[in-house]
Amino acid sequence: MAVFQLLLSWTSHAFIFLFFLNFIAFLGYCLYLKHIHMKYDHIPGPPRDSFFFGHRPTILRMMKNGEVVHDKYLEWAEKYGPVFRINFLHYASVIVSCPEATKEIMMSPKYTKQKLISKRLFSLFGERFLGNGLLAAYNHEQWYKHRRIMNPAFSSLYLRGLMGTFNERAENLMSKLADIADSKTETSFLHLFSCVTLDVIAKVAFGVDLDLLKTSTPFPKAIETCLKGMVYNIRDSFFQFNPKNRPFIKEVREACRLLRTTGAQWIHERKTAMENGDDIPKDILTQIIKSAGQEDSMTKEDEEFMLDNFVTFFIAGQETTANQLAFCIMELARHPTIVEARQEVDDVIGMKRDISYDDLGQLIYLSQVLKETLRIYPTVPGVTRELPEDMVISGIHIPGGCVCFSSYATGRMEKFFKDPLTFDPDRFHPDAPKPYYCYYPFSLGPRSCLGQNFAQMEAKVVMAKLLQRFDFTLVPGQTFDILDTGTLRPKSGVVCTVSHRNDKK
Repeated sequence: MAVFQLLLSWTSHAFIFLFFLNFIAFLGYCLYLKHIHMKYDHIPGPPRDSFFFGHRPTILRMMKNGEVVHDKYLEWAEKYGPVFRINFLHYASVIVSCPEATKEIMMSPKYTKQKLISKRLFSLFGERFLGNGLLAAYNHEQWYKHRRIMNPAFSSLYLRGLMGTFNERAENLMSKLADIADSKTETSFLHLFSCVTLDVIAKVAFGVDLDLLKTSTPFPKAIETCLKGMVYNIRDSFFQFNPKNRPFIKEVREACRLLRTTGAQWIHERKTAMENGDDIPKDILTQIIKSAGQEDSMTKEDEEFMLDNFVTFFIAGQETTANQLAFCIMELARHPTIVEARQEVDDVIGMKRDISYDDLGQLIYLSQVLKETLRIYPTVPGVTRELPEDMVISGIHIPGGCVCFSSYATGRMEKFFKDPLTFDPDRFHPDAPKPYYCYYPFSLGPRSCLGQNFAQMEAKVVMAKLLQRFDFTLVPGQTFDILDTGTLRPKSGVVCTVSHRNDKK
């Protein structure tokens, strides 16, 4: 009995001690949270939803309702000015729409990727995702070394050599559209473009034929799942702790494993070809292997780093271009600007099947159309940077830490673009004034998108051929809403009826 009472006493004391420790930890966290609030509360911004969670409830509510978070950033920027702050638990971020600060920060290598975001991209729910690839790498020296190695795969000379593949894959799409037009069925342009752009990146970057317009693979679904998981991983710190989310988290992990397993297989096949002395292209896959720098004695981390870049280019090369093309079709179908774009294609391309690199340079109005599409619908709507020290932006003292830039918000602000929601390609006429650091769909400065020229060449080839041969009409009743999955895509899928152009039969 005495032993039992002694154990009970110890248990009670241990419970009280643990309770006391937890109380002290909770009190310490509250004090730290108050310190963060005091550090940033001189910066304008919306009232917090709660002391502990900051603006997290607002963001999660928008995600649950399928809204675009950057619409809220736009609303807050217009209300609170070029600099405002938002809070997530003990993190504070400053959203900047000041062109001068955008130029200073994004054009300098001094301001690196935001460390927390890089960690969130490294893995998804414990499964390695982008790792230390070019998109997610936080360490500038490591990033610069591998960016320099990758540059030859995106040189103008190499891109010129890709025109044959661009034409070939675009012709596959035209054949598919001809069948759709003949059968008088409806089709989702987002789906078709997703197939074509994935075909292109698989072929020109990794030397693999997928032919997704005729066959099905799990890759598109895996990419979509990973991107959706990425959004929750970044914006909701507690997502993985909710038991209801476990089935989806399992899907995300499996999708990550599929992409990395596929990458490992393709890398192994290319390395074998290199070791056998076979002719190999100087494509992205070759550069990825070279970037490891130890082909003869690979460490586990070298292998993982190659897979990081494989996943980065596999997703980025497909997702953003497909979404841009789909938004472009959506806007052209809604506006008479399609007449001018089509007339230019007729004048430059005529009846030709193969579009040359020089032809692309003459498609000036089509370039304007694509740029205007990215202004309203930047497929990657925002970027972050880390301030290593305090600075002053628009007269406001900003503590060192995370700053965010939303090209979605600045592209839709009246002070930068008159009637911003009006689709007007003439904003990007060669003689029009250039937007001053408020238009950056491919980011800016040293960390700007390495593949932006690749993407725009591909988009031009596909759009030129499509305008050359087909008419398309949006199916009534669908919305023009945007789906925010980290990248932006048209929620409706851009469902159209397609017909042959009367003068092109």
